[in-house]
Amino acid sequence: MVSSALDRLTELDKRIVVALQRDGRASWRTIADRIGAPVSTVSRRGQQLLIDGVVKVAAVPSLDADGPHAQFLVRVNCRPGTHMAVAEALVRNPVVRFCTVVTGSFDIIAELVVRGPATRYPQVVLDLQPIDGVERWRSDLIMHVYKVSYDWGRQLFADMIDDSAADADGAEDCEPDHLDDIDRRILAVLKEDARMPFQRVADELDLNESSVRRRYDRMRANRCVDIVTLVQSAALGMEAETFLTVTVEPSRMEEVARALADYPFVRYLAATLDQNSLLCEVITTSVDELYRFVTDSLAHLEGVRGWTANMELLFLKRGFIETPWWRAQAHGPAV
Repeated sequence: MVSSALDRLTELDKRIVVALQRDGRASWRTIADRIGAPVSTVSRRGQQLLIDGVVKVAAVPSLDADGPHAQFLVRVNCRPGTHMAVAEALVRNPVVRFCTVVTGSFDIIAELVVRGPATRYPQVVLDLQPIDGVERWRSDLIMHVYKVSYDWGRQLFADMIDDSAADADGAEDCEPDHLDDIDRRILAVLKEDARMPFQRVADELDLNESSVRRRYDRMRANRCVDIVTLVQSAALGMEAETFLTVTVEPSRMEEVARALADYPFVRYLAATLDQNSLLCEVITTSVDELYRFVTDSLAHLEGVRGWTANMELLFLKRGFIETPWWRAQAHGPAV
């Protein structure tokens, strides 16, 4: 994707993007009804957004689909001039769920998912810590994830979002025996393009369309699949993506987490083991808005002791999916 694709985005394009964040597999007709635009226009513009790489929609198995797991937050310092090579090496590893280049006291922040107990972590990092360019590697156990949001853009167009459409609470978490080999083959195809029609998926796998549809609906009902809609923040006019490591009084951890999770621009929120802290990813329309949040809101939350921050410069991977734009951003367009 070249930067000119972002420069050409209209208000309608942005509304389509936000609708795709809400439901990446929604039909163009459903999206058109939601945003109040002609179906033909929404279909044409939406498909162009996907072709240009402004948006990528992927389907991945939920974390619970492969059984017990542990998540680790990794902060990496690199030898000068090597941070992009290190980040690229991390992105290629399947245990890396997200990876971003940042400012501040670290060069890279990433999340690693270890299958099985947390005690397997040393075996996993044996292949990662020796990456050429890594000078310092700091690991922290993620104890609990309070929020993961792929529809952060709705803060811009709240009028068109119906919260009643959210997934109903009460469904049981996915278990490994909920998926068989055919289910996983379906997800492998949808990982490349989650908007692929069921008939095309069926043709690729030599299955019946009705069987693919039925299996997909069951996986969604069992929370065994996550639909990940990736969009560059600049596409929606967001200027500041920041990781805040918030130090909290131990007795107020849950209280502070609930308060932070209510903010629509908080994209990710998790409790980490070290220093009674919360990792809070915030995406705002401007640095001024970020400033107002930390001074007017965060600074006054009961239980918050302080925080450190890292601004995100380039996101390479999220939800196990490589972003389609990072190479062009990092290396510039091909000549």
